[in-house]
This record gives sequence, C-alpha cells and structure tokens, in this order.
Amino acid sequence: MLTDLTFKSLGIVNYHETLQAMKHHIKQEKFKNEIWLLEHPPIFTLGTAADKSHIINSKNIPIVHSDRGGEVTYHGPGQLVIYFLLDIKKLNFSPKKLVLTIQNFIKELLIQISIESYFIEGAPGVYVDDKKIASIGLRISKGKSYHGISINFDMDLKPFKLINPCGYKGLEVTQIKDLNKNISKLQLQKSVIDILKKTL
Repeated sequence: MLTDLTFKSLGIVNYHETLQAMKHHIKQEKFKNEIWLLEHPPIFTLGTAADKSHIINSKNIPIVHSDRGGEVTYHGPGQLVIYFLLDIKKLNFSPKKLVLTIQNFIKELLIQISIESYFIEGAPGVYVDDKKIASIGLRISKGKSYHGISINFDMDLKPFKLINPCGYKGLEVTQIKDLNKNISKLQLQKSVIDILKKTL
C-alpha cells in the first residue's frame, strides 16, 4: 500500500506541458507518488509503437508523438485522463501487473455506475458491448511510471472516426454518458479517488 499517495485535479491542461511536467516529476530526487486527473484540449497522440497511417484524416486537430506505449488515440474535453506517477518498485509491481491493476480499477469503477465491461487479450483497454470506453498507454523509466489511462465520459466522439483507434480499423468507441446519464463529472472523480486509494 502507498501511504504517500497524492491526488491532483488539474482541469483542462495542454498535452505538451503536461508531458514535460510528468517527465520532470519522475526525475525528482524526493519523488512523490501522485495521480493526476485532468482533461486535454483536442489532440491525437501517437504512442511509441504507433503507425501514423492509422490517422485517416486529422482535420485541424494537432498530432503529437508521445513516449507512452501503444498506438494512436484521441484526447478531448469531456474525457477523464488519469496519469499514474508511481514508484512501481516500491509497489512491487511489474509493468504487466500495473496494466492489469489499472484495467481492474476501471472495471470496478464502471460496475459502481451499473456498466458491465471486459478486457480483450492483447488489446489493452476496457470495452463495453464491442466498443472501447477506456484506453491505456504507459511508460516506465527507472522504476517510475507515467502516462496512464483515458476514460470517455461526456465528449464529442466524432474525432475517433478520423483514426483507427489503438490501431484497430473500424473499432468503435463509447462513453459513460451514453450508458448512464445520471453520473456527474464530480461523482466520477470522487469514485476514481476512492477506488484508487483502496487499490494502491
């Protein structure tokens, strides 16, 4: 268990600036385990394994090469992004265990709001009725993790049609508001923090 875990709610923040802030944070001598909850303005991000041809048409949405794992995804307002800045050595987590822990946390979060979800072997993320609701992309450097997961909450899903989400042609996406209209953003964030405190 992490006794020194801090949660930060950052609102809507620029992707580039957040990436630099994460890289700076994990290099701190007096490293603190933190989880950041935030949203990004519209942006397509390509992970280290990404093939740019999976962006069918970017329209006017910026594209950025990121150092997280995984393929292409979209971030935009109304999507809850959770970044895990953790000392995984201290947690005694392998990268695989970290991914599984995060997936199970999302599954539990969705159960709390009456949404049944599942995982697909070899395709990290969380799915509901053959549609993706949450995407995972992590980076581990010298025993510290950064990046994390994005959960579609109440957003414009149309930009996902401009890409092959996570490298899968025709993969559809869904969001919490289309499955449970009664949950507010504040309630969702509170549940996230409650479950993660218990999990980590």
